[in-house]
Amino acid sequence: MTHGTKNWRGLVVVVVLLLAGNQSTFARPEPAAWQPRPMKRPPADPNSPRWHSIKVTPRAGLPKIHYYNKLNPVWWVENSDEPVPPKWYKPDDRRRVMKWHFRNPFHNFGNYVIGVADKEFVRSGKYPERNSRPRGGWDFAVARRKLVLLPFISYQRGSFNFYFGWREHGNFGIKLNVSAPPANATHEIGEPKPEVDCQFESGKLR
Repeated sequence: MTHGTKNWRGLVVVVVLLLAGNQSTFARPEPAAWQPRPMKRPPADPNSPRWHSIKVTPRAGLPKIHYYNKLNPVWWVENSDEPVPPKWYKPDDRRRVMKWHFRNPFHNFGNYVIGVADKEFVRSGKYPERNSRPRGGWDFAVARRKLVLLPFISYQRGSFNFYFGWREHGNFGIKLNVSAPPANATHEIGEPKPEVDCQFESGKLR
């Protein structure tokens, strides 16, 4: 028997003894704290509204709008829905007509040129019939007119009110309003009122 053979056999014996003595070590299960645990998402809030869509149709009594009107820049700054200020608007002001036109500039442009207030469209979101979440915070919606997508984003909290995009009637608007809330104000936001004017406003209009 050669010296190399003796060394090889001795190595085999050592390995066998090590395996036999440490068999329980290799078979020992890992502690529970070391084992990976599957991620569990919190259960969905049953009171949280789901993303859904509604069909929006133009309001009754819209003025007749032709395609050539939409190509006329002068028509863009007019108000075809209410060309004359209503009786309640500054009745004692001699400049009420001029102020009425400045109150909602680019009315026709926001409603009927880039807006779709005279068309049928589908609006999708968690609150597609509104312009904001009922209890404030961020809200997002999107209107679809054929292949065109028209987004809307808003945020309302306390005295801060912001929105940008195509509103619930299809008219485009931008608003940034910061004002002191009344003493009896709550976080609840009232139901949306029918609006046909395009508001490009900053601050509080009266």
